[in-house]
Parts: sequence; C-alpha cells; structure tokens
Amino acid sequence: MKNIVIFILSGIIVILLSGILLDKGNPFERQNADVKSTQSKDKGKVSIGATSGPYADMVKKAIQPGLEKLGYTVALVEYSDYIQPNKSLAKGDLDANLYQHIEFMKQFNAQNKTSLVATGQVPTAPMGIYSGKYKSFDEVPNGAEIAIPNDPVNAARAFKTLKLAHLIDIKPGTNELTISERDVINNKKNLKFIAVEAAQLPRSKDSIGLSAVPGNFALASKIDLKSALQLEKMDEHYRNRIVVNKKNENSQLTKDINKVITSKAFDKVIDESFVGFDKP
Repeated sequence: MKNIVIFILSGIIVILLSGILLDKGNPFERQNADVKSTQSKDKGKVSIGATSGPYADMVKKAIQPGLEKLGYTVALVEYSDYIQPNKSLAKGDLDANLYQHIEFMKQFNAQNKTSLVATGQVPTAPMGIYSGKYKSFDEVPNGAEIAIPNDPVNAARAFKTLKLAHLIDIKPGTNELTISERDVINNKKNLKFIAVEAAQLPRSKDSIGLSAVPGNFALASKIDLKSALQLEKMDEHYRNRIVVNKKNENSQLTKDINKVITSKAFDKVIDESFVGFDKP
C-alpha cells in the first residue's frame, strides 16, 4: 500500500511540474532567450564629436546615457577648434557632432562643399561681452579695442550683441545674420574691432580688454556667464544643433539622438548641470 501511495504522489508531482514548464517554459530556454533579446538590442558603436567644455560634457552627461539605454556604445571625440569636428564628420570618422549653430554649418558647407545637415536643437550657452579690465561699459574708454570672432557668422552675433548694449548702431535693413563692421553706422565709443580665432577669445578679455566670447568657450575657460557685461539675446539661428551627414538625416541613429534630447531625463540633466543655458 505504501508503495502504491508513493507511486501516485510521484505521478502527481510529475504532472504538476509538466504543467508549470508548459506554462512558463523551460528556465534554461528562458535564460537563453533573455541573452538573445539583450544581444538584439545592441545597435553598435557610434562616434560623436564635440568641442571640449560644455558640449563635450553635454554628450557625456545628457546624451550618452540615453543612447546607451537604447543599445548603442558611444565614443566621444573632443576637439579644440570649430573646423576639425565638421571635417571629421564629412569624412565619415564621426556619426554626429555637437558644437555649432545652423548658420555656422551652412557657411562651412558653402566653403567646403560638404553636405552636413542640422537636426535637433539643444540648450545653448549664449555669447557674451566680457572684460578683464572694465566693470561696466561706462568705464570703457574712447578708442578701446574689442576682440570679436574671426568667422563671419559669429562676428555677426558679436555686432548684434554690441548693438543690444547700445554701443553701436547698425544700418537699417541689414540682415542680422550677416552683420559686419561695414554695417556699423554709429560706433559710440569708436571701438576698434580685432578679429581673433574663437579659442583665443577668452584670453582676449584680459589682454585686449573686451572680448565677445561664444558661450562654450567662455564656460570651457571657467568664465561665469553671469559676469558678462552683456549677454546676447539668442534666437533659433544660434542655438546649437546635432549635425549629421545628409545621407544619415533620417537614419535610426539620428531619430534616436533626437529622442534622447527631447526626453525628460535629458531636460533634468540640463537643469541640474547646465544652469544659464538657453533652451529651445
């Protein structure tokens, strides 16, 4: 009788285990399926270029984590100038870059016969007029020098910011995106404009006295944005963009980057780590 009971109980246990396995699947098979699922999410390695400073930090802190959650392995390539990131992108050494606004990109395309396209906007540090000699524009003497960016697009931003500070007047009807020295009709302090390579502009605030410094170079040099004698009033033409090659404009990677930079997680990092940046 004892043997019969054990036999019956054994049969019941086998039936129950079979039912569980049928319902949930073999645990070893489930483990393999999970591995395959993880592997299928691997979207490969991508390289993103950025100028050293806040935009390299933005990639590391706000963009890279989001892309890695989507299955990418992200390599950040840092640059110290405005030209090489676009050359590297055009050659295919990068998948995307972050450091420039759309007007600068258009100028680069025209001069280099490249086909780069701008996609999503990101929060951007505004250009400012800084000084290591003067605490206000009232202290600036007649005939003082001011360093401005040596590329036409960012020079136009500098002149527009000087106009906002009531130091110059611009010829009526001038396209604000192409303002140059020849469009200045009233130079109230007879300022002398010195064209300087962008990376040298932060030093120029001390050596020259006044300098129009793009936000990323100001922050990279540990300049407090709030210390500017005048910050520019930014518009969408000058907010920085994610830039890719034309052939990748509608790629999955481009869509995923735009997904990341419009996410709540991205916005939270910006609020915490990029105070003072102008948001789209």
